[in-house]
Order: sequence, then structure tokens, then C-alpha cells
Amino acid sequence: MKQIVDTGLPPLAQPFSWAVKASGLLFTAHGPVRADGSIDTGPIEDQARLTFANLQRAVEAAGGGLQDVTQVLIYMTDVKDMPKIDDAYREFFAAPYPNRSSMGVSGLVVPGMKIEIVAYAVIA
Repeated sequence: MKQIVDTGLPPLAQPFSWAVKASGLLFTAHGPVRADGSIDTGPIEDQARLTFANLQRAVEAAGGGLQDVTQVLIYMTDVKDMPKIDDAYREFFAAPYPNRSSMGVSGLVVPGMKIEIVAYAVIA
């Protein structure tokens, strides 16, 4: 049975949930969404930190911590941003790091949005 996790993030206009927990697994996706629902379209450093902070918020709301994250998929609009994204990533994750895949995409839904992530965690 699946459970929608109340992350405290703003309600969505699109038909999806911020985080879903099922059988001890957490499925979640995030971008640089501010508490008021607006999207940060500023520097990649700020967008990445906000995105990972939103992930942390969702994982903690589900009863876990970032150490429970097993995989992170990173979508970025400019692969040259990877070093700055890595810097932000290291602020939130410590070794042993989750499995990760990073890919460049031609665009994301909101113009100016430079990063979006999908993450999976195991939370008993």
C-alpha cells in the first residue's frame, strides 16, 4: 500500500505527489521550489542547494535521513554546471554516497530551471 508523504512543500498544480512511500521505499522528485511555490531561476549553486534541501525535507518527513537515499538521478540543462552541483551535493551527502546518474537535458518544464532530481530511499 502506498502512502503520500506530507513534506510541507507547497501544493502542486501538476498531477503528482512530492513523495510516495511504499513497502519501505521512498520515491521522490524535486527541483528548486521555494516554500511559496515559486521556482528559483537564479545561479545553479542556489538552485542545487534548494533542490537538495527539498529532498532532505521529504526524506525526513518520511521518517528517514539522507543516509537512507540509495539513488539520485540528476537532470541538468548545462553539463558544465556539474562541478557546482557536485559541491552542493557534498554539502548534503557524505560517503558512502548513493548511487547516482547525471544527465544533460535540453530543457526543464520551467524556463530558467537548471536542475531537477529524482531520488529513491529505503526507509523502514
